[in-house]
Amino acid sequence: MLNPYIEAHELREMVMKKDVRPREVAQFFIERAQKLNPKLGAFMTITPERAIADADRIEKMSETEQRRALMFGVPYSIKDLNWTKDIRTSMGSKNYENFMPPSDDEVVTRMRNAGGILLGKTTTPEFGGRPTTEGGLCPPARNPWNLEHTAGGSSGGAGSALAAGLGPLAQGSDGGGSIRIPAACCGVVGIKPSRGRISMSPVAGEAWAGFATFGPMARSVRDVATMLDVLHGPVVGDPYWAPDPVTSFRAACEISPRHLKIGMISKTSLATVDPETLAALDSAAKAFEEMGHHVEPISTDPGGRMRDIVMSLICAGVGSVPVTDINLVDPVVRELWEAGQKISAAQYITTVTQMHNMAREIVQELAPWDVVISPVTSSPAVKLGTLPSHPSKGMTELTAWIPFTFAFNATGQPAFSVPNGFSKAGLPLALQIVGRPADEVTIIGLAAQFEKARPWKDKHPQLD
Repeated sequence: MLNPYIEAHELREMVMKKDVRPREVAQFFIERAQKLNPKLGAFMTITPERAIADADRIEKMSETEQRRALMFGVPYSIKDLNWTKDIRTSMGSKNYENFMPPSDDEVVTRMRNAGGILLGKTTTPEFGGRPTTEGGLCPPARNPWNLEHTAGGSSGGAGSALAAGLGPLAQGSDGGGSIRIPAACCGVVGIKPSRGRISMSPVAGEAWAGFATFGPMARSVRDVATMLDVLHGPVVGDPYWAPDPVTSFRAACEISPRHLKIGMISKTSLATVDPETLAALDSAAKAFEEMGHHVEPISTDPGGRMRDIVMSLICAGVGSVPVTDINLVDPVVRELWEAGQKISAAQYITTVTQMHNMAREIVQELAPWDVVISPVTSSPAVKLGTLPSHPSKGMTELTAWIPFTFAFNATGQPAFSVPNGFSKAGLPLALQIVGRPADEVTIIGLAAQFEKARPWKDKHPQLD
């Protein structure tokens, strides 16, 4: 029997050696997803027929094609915001409950061409509009470490599936922390790549004023890096292009950075940070010091400075989605949608300019440091149904829980979420590692160092 928590690169090696057939892999993970999903709410749609078809297709690839296919025989999931041809894409909304896209997103095509096996579509809050996955058409995404708590959002289903061993790779998207937050809540790994690193073709242009990007999630730094190797690169005509990395992202895992100057952000005007979260951050700083890096506190507050601008632009993005019946929309997301509908074109353009100007200031302020670290959320995963306390308080209470993430969507910098221990209640804690613009390589190397110093890959929730 396969280990459900096997890493993607290990599974690929097994399939390449013919220790296990692709069809066996597909059947194993489909059966596990079907068994555990009713209690987790990780998948909106499970696709057994597609998984078997993918397995049979890749088995017919030539040996040369198999060696080149970085995800050969590896199962993956797609977030239900992303278009998948002839597979329902609901965007977590009753208004799109039966929507069948006419084409695949580019990221879907790339994972298919890399030899992956699609297991299905993971749950998301409506239009990706919450940092918890609940309230819309999709079932609530539950945290495998404690089913009463959120798996985070908006890639909550992806985080839940990974932590529960429902496949080794998951595609997410991040418009304000939506990869990093569920990774943090569920004790897995996720990276928000640099703006322009991954194409949003053919559906989106500069989603949410350029805040949003697709990205990889997995249970190890190496698997995230490998998936980023599959996904990265522009499509001709994309509005943003990130420069090519100096090496492959997989190779970056083997490059141990030395003597980095690391800035540490621990305070924000938006929230009082939970003591256990702060203690975990201090512990991570000590680990980096032991590796030979220099860590120093910095007082800048990107989230506090950016919140009003970011929320205006996110509301505009949510409000741009066509809705047939507003009464069917989740009340929390409806607040965002209605606020977005009131923003004029002139106001939007002015706000985008303000965002870019402030982003320049923040990047310049952070330039003296090679890397910046912070918590991901101000506290561990909250209980489902508690955030926000009322739809009208969504913009204030939700941003207070995620004060460290969304500013780096505005600046376009790459940002990692890696596990960083557990709370006394047994919920995962996490560390955010932010790089200089377009410098995923350094933070991948640093995250790999941290993973070796503080191993987490053998810790799993008890579900079976």
